[in-house]
This record gives sequence, structure tokens and C-alpha cells, in this order.
Amino acid sequence: MSAFDARLRREPGPPLDVGSEPDLVDRIRAEITADGPITFARFMQRALYEPGLGYYRRASGGPGREGDFLTAPEMHPIFGRMIARQLHELWTAIGSPPRFVVREHGAGTGALALATLRGLHADGSAVGSVIRYQPVEIDEDRQAMFRQRLRDAGFGDRIEPAGAGPIVGVILANEVLDALPVHRVVRRAGRLRELAVAVDGHRFTQVEIEPSSPALAARLGHEGITLDEGQIAEICLEVDGWIAATAVGLQQGLVLLIDYGHPAAELYGARRPAGTLMAYVHHRAHDNPLINVGRQDLTAHVDITAVERAAQRNGLQTVGLTTQAEFLTGLGIGELLPAAQLDPATTLESYLELRSSVARLLDPSATGGFRVMGYGRGLPAGVRFRGFEFRIPSRRAPSSTADPT
Repeated sequence: MSAFDARLRREPGPPLDVGSEPDLVDRIRAEITADGPITFARFMQRALYEPGLGYYRRASGGPGREGDFLTAPEMHPIFGRMIARQLHELWTAIGSPPRFVVREHGAGTGALALATLRGLHADGSAVGSVIRYQPVEIDEDRQAMFRQRLRDAGFGDRIEPAGAGPIVGVILANEVLDALPVHRVVRRAGRLRELAVAVDGHRFTQVEIEPSSPALAARLGHEGITLDEGQIAEICLEVDGWIAATAVGLQQGLVLLIDYGHPAAELYGARRPAGTLMAYVHHRAHDNPLINVGRQDLTAHVDITAVERAAQRNGLQTVGLTTQAEFLTGLGIGELLPAAQLDPATTLESYLELRSSVARLLDPSATGGFRVMGYGRGLPAGVRFRGFEFRIPSRRAPSSTADPT
């Protein structure tokens, strides 16, 4: 199974033990020895973001063909070209402002940024002359690689530091929310319990404790969720703060979030008795988050209901919720295949790569099933965006029932 399929379907393979970061293990073990078991959210925070040692604080690993998993921007530049079309559509809708900012969270080494900027150029969009790109990336080495990559491609003058001030434009996050730390809970004898991390000899282990925060039960209660007996689930309390901080940064425009997730009723349904937490290393998925500490990605499906509520609490209007397949189709990804066939510069190899990538981006069992969430501020009344309006017809419906409006 590919990393794409595993990230969507959550079907783990056998654990791949590549060893842990020893200094990070020592630090976490010392905290547990001193204070007792820690929440999984605390463990995940340190495993992913510990300065100098956490998974996302290292230049190696992460997304990419040479990394541990592959995201849509690394698969093919066509994904960024579709994002470029969404930028152009938004820019036009808000009156073509003379300065238009893209603030990308989790910008990495610039795969999405470069493809997006090139996409604007390929489409002849006037946004390309007024755009400024603000990468948000916690790892300094990746920041440097981002800047160098765009400079080498001739877009160095488009980069500027990401600030906290509000922007006119787009705040973009592709597969970011799934890496926010999550608490793990289980229903036991009719009560909510929390799964914490303890030490057993030389290894980390899982123990049950009383919930560390009343907000855990409150989140499930507000969403009308009652877990089945013995059911394990993940609750991301940090999404509220992340959305609040993000919303403050938008003066006018769109918050565009792309990730794998579900509404609460589906996310916490009986089909997921063990939750959705997964680990990724060397393009393989497994379900043991307590090994390879600092050297594997940890991720859980996003609670779209929680995201929606947080956005509304912070003054953002819901623009749309759709699948990646519908979003990309509405923006015209299908048009590029016949255009590529007619382009004399297209080689057979590049065409086949393009066709394969498009199929993967639209495949509902791969990344086509990811969710695209749009939240706006200061948008014209009644504005509609093609990516959020298109609907793929049901398999049981005739193709003539498709409504691209």
C-alpha cells in the first residue's frame, strides 16, 4: 500500500523500528520519572516539535520521495497550479488589490509555493505581479531551503517574512492540522478515561488515567458524541487555539485548509473503534506511536466539526467544504491533460507522469477523499468559488446529472 492510501484508509502495516533520538527519549523519560505519566498530547508535542530533536525540527525526514511520506505538492506541480487558480479567483472576487499575500503554514522546502507561483505565470494571472509569499515553517534549515529554492527559480523577490499582522489574501495549510498534538481517550465502564504515556523499563508504554482536562468530555458532549464501550478516540484541543491565531491573521480573504478528516459523527463512529492515530516512517504506516521517537511522523484525522465551530467562533464565514477531488475538478484540473497532449514540448514520460498524478489526486481512495475547508472574511456577499461548487455525481446517477455550477 502506498503512503497515500495508508494516510487515508488508516490501514497499518507492521512497525518499522528505525530507532529513536536518544537525547529526546532521555528528556521524556526524565519528565515522566519526575512527574508521573504524561498525556499523549504532551508526548506527541515533544516527539514532533522538541527543539533540535523532534521530528519536525530536523531537516531530514518529513514529506517527499526521499522522506517518510508524500503529500500532494511533492507528487506533482499540477496541485500547486490548481491552488494558483484559486488564488486568482479570490483576488478577482475581492477587487484585485495591489498587494496579495499567501501565508503558508507548514511551507516546508517550497514545493507548493514554487508550483503555485509557476502556475500563476503559466495561466497568465495578474496576481503574479502583486503576490507576496510568507512561509511559516518552524525548522530553520527548511526555511533556508525554501528561500533558496524560490530564489533559484527566480521568485526570490516574492518572499517575505511571515508576520502576525493581518493580511489580504490566503492563509494556506496543507496537511498541517493532522499533526497537531492529540489527547487519546477511551470509554471504560461507562466513563471517559485518558490514555497516557508511562515508562516500563527501557520502553514507553500506555496507561489509563483520569482525564487531564474537562475540555475532553466537553468536546465530545458539544458534538453529541458518546463513545462505545472500549472505543479509543483522539481529541485535538489545540485546533481551537490554532484556528483562533490563524483567524486573527486574516483581514480579508480566505483560510484554505486541506487535510484528511471527517465530521465528528463519522470520525467517532463505530467504524473506528481504535481511533485514527498512525505513525509514518520511510513511506510505511504503522500503529505504534511509542517507538522511533523523534524519527517518525505522528498524525490523526481531523475533526472537521471542531474546525468549523472554531472558525465561526473567530468570526470567519464558511465558504465551503468539499473533497479534494471535487475541488480540483471544479478548478479545471481535467483540462490540463488534453492541453498537455497537444503541447509539442510534452514528452511521453512527462505526460504519463501527469496522468498518473491527476488520477491519484482525484482518486477517492487516495488523496481525492481529503477534505478541503474554506473560511473567509470580508468577502463580497454571495461570492462563489468554482472549487467549492463542483460536485462529482453519485456512481448510481447518470453522468448527465453532474452540476458544475
